[in-house]
Amino acid sequence: GDTIKIVILGLVAFMFGTAAGVLFGKIMCVATGGKVNPLIGSAGVSAVPMAARVSQKVGAEADPTNFLLMHAMGPNVAGVIGTAVAAGTFMAIFGVM
Repeated sequence: GDTIKIVILGLVAFMFGTAAGVLFGKIMCVATGGKVNPLIGSAGVSAVPMAARVSQKVGAEADPTNFLLMHAMGPNVAGVIGTAVAAGTFMAIFGVM
């Protein structure tokens, strides 16, 4: 019961995180005149290094000269830091410790 709810909540959070990253990546692409590849936005979740590897793979399929892996690792690590900050905030608010 509760376990399924937690798993579903995690999946929903992952979907929103990925979607928001891609949307922000597109905004950054437009704002910089095409200098930022929107694919790196999808790596902004805390799944290291899989999210960055997926961005690299999809980018390379579209254009073999795309080398996005190291650029995608930046938002990937930032996602880990953001997750840790959010978890610490929630723990403080709800008095977990």
